[in-house]
Amino acid sequence: MKVIPAEIKTTELQAYLQGAVAPRPICFASTVDVDGRPNLSPFSFFNVFGTNPPTLIFSPSRRVRDNTTKHTLENIYITREVVINVVTYDMVQQASLASCEYPEGVDEFVKAGFTPEPSERVKPLRVKESPVQMECVVKQIIETGTQGGAGNLIICEPVLIHINERILDAKGKIDPHKIDLVARMGGDYYCRASGSAVFEVPKPNTQLGIGVDALPLGIRNSRILSGNDLGKLGNVHEMPFVDAAFEDDHLKNIIQYYSITPEEMERELHQYAKKLLEADKVKEAWQVLLSA
Repeated sequence: MKVIPAEIKTTELQAYLQGAVAPRPICFASTVDVDGRPNLSPFSFFNVFGTNPPTLIFSPSRRVRDNTTKHTLENIYITREVVINVVTYDMVQQASLASCEYPEGVDEFVKAGFTPEPSERVKPLRVKESPVQMECVVKQIIETGTQGGAGNLIICEPVLIHINERILDAKGKIDPHKIDLVARMGGDYYCRASGSAVFEVPKPNTQLGIGVDALPLGIRNSRILSGNDLGKLGNVHEMPFVDAAFEDDHLKNIIQYYSITPEEMERELHQYAKKLLEADKVKEAWQVLLSA
């Protein structure tokens, strides 16, 4: 299937893009209008783009339906300030409710049942229920177009960040399971970034991985090992060697029962190595594969 953006309807293109570029973190943006009336709305075109200076960007796009702009954008043009609150699983239904297109002047804090908290350095209010609230000044607004669906990039600099200590781990870092964030997918779908959905992928920082291209041909062309398996094997800093001190009863059994049929032994070794890799036992998996 090939999609040429210029040749399909904007609504169809939006569905493809939002379904493919996902999950997307949610910017729960609090602003005030010229009279100081609060506005609260979620946006999933959002991310962090730098730390020195700290830079957040979100986009209240023009409505595809009628090419109108949102109150958040209008307020930011006037005040150049915004509070970005993160959205957790415990508040996602309320945050979704705040996305309703209420008339100008309607307080979404009240409509969605959130608790407003005064900010210290900007005028917009913070959402008490959010565990991380970032008071921001707007540095730049970039309009990407004038038609329905065009983005408006709000480039923000956080000047004060409020973090609830209950989401921190023993080292003072944000614990993904405690913060329990949600993210937007395509259509009405969301995902929850905690529990079994969260996993670690170790990365070499100062040393380079040998790469998949450096793996022995028999491993690289394995019919059992997946691309993720090969990625783990290629992430070692140097080619492992056979460790004579390595002992493993299951490995011994494989070699004993399948030594007369090399193809079957290789299959069994690769299947066992795959199980070890799934348990993140990369060193052990290498020893098993080197036994072939």
